[in-house]
Amino acid sequence: MNTDTLISVRQLSRYYGELCAVNKVNFEIKRGQILGFLGPNGAGKSTIMQMLAGTLAPTEGEITIAGYDLIDFPLKAKAAIGYLPEQPPLYRDMLVNEFLTFCAHLHHIPRNQVKKAINYVIEQCNLAQVKNRLIRNLSKGYQQRIGIAQAIIHNPAVVILDEPTIGLDPIQVREIRNLIQMLGQEHSVILSTHILPEVQTVCNHVQIINHGQLILNDTVEGLLAHMHTTRLKVGFRHPPAIEKLQQLQSVSNVSPLETNYFLIEQSFEHSLAELIVEQSVIHGWGLFELTPERQTLEQIFVDLTKAESHDYSALEVV
Repeated sequence: MNTDTLISVRQLSRYYGELCAVNKVNFEIKRGQILGFLGPNGAGKSTIMQMLAGTLAPTEGEITIAGYDLIDFPLKAKAAIGYLPEQPPLYRDMLVNEFLTFCAHLHHIPRNQVKKAINYVIEQCNLAQVKNRLIRNLSKGYQQRIGIAQAIIHNPAVVILDEPTIGLDPIQVREIRNLIQMLGQEHSVILSTHILPEVQTVCNHVQIINHGQLILNDTVEGLLAHMHTTRLKVGFRHPPAIEKLQQLQSVSNVSPLETNYFLIEQSFEHSLAELIVEQSVIHGWGLFELTPERQTLEQIFVDLTKAESHDYSALEVV
């Protein structure tokens, strides 16, 4: 395995009785990536996160963490993982310092390095002003920070965060997002979330899962650029019949807009712009506007996950 590949997942499946929650998923995560893991409720995100963290056994397939098979070498593989589940695993009757000391011992950090490790995560997670306070008396934002601190206290190669900003106010959300971006400079981060703006703001890669299957894997920039020209808004002074536009190569749908305007949807493989200009000149349609319509990540997400039948393999960039 490439030394830059910190997580390798092959043919990963998980069944609950006869229900297939995750179906033969394959992907790799490189060093330094901040990966946004997206999917509708019930898509299988949390199940995959739990299997990656080693808290749930897969039914089939293999997971390799930092070169170690998670089943064959669980202690070595898990030592390379920091995990924050959706509900932070905190002892709320402990002081922050006390809890982080406890976590350091759980991760077998040598005693002469515990203080240094605690000071590091307190600085990284901006916990200095609350380090001597009871966890139960702190805001949810601070509790999320403590949850992240326990996940990185042993300096893992991979940090897995499951819905880290859920339930936070806008200021707390911004603070946690900044923290995640900072973590991405030294760790590989997997961010499971349903908040699409969070992915665009924080992540540099995105994966979308639906019905237990990975349907898209790309960089955020690549995904948006790839989908950038799949819709064209066109205006004609002498508009043709919709049927004429629908007959153009690779057109998948034509919708009338306001007078003389149409929204043309095209397949992913072709660009229609030159063809529309050419046909407009030949037939005298009087083209006066041709504007690629940039889709938001939300539109892309809805289109992919709501489609009842779609050739997802044409989109997947693994």
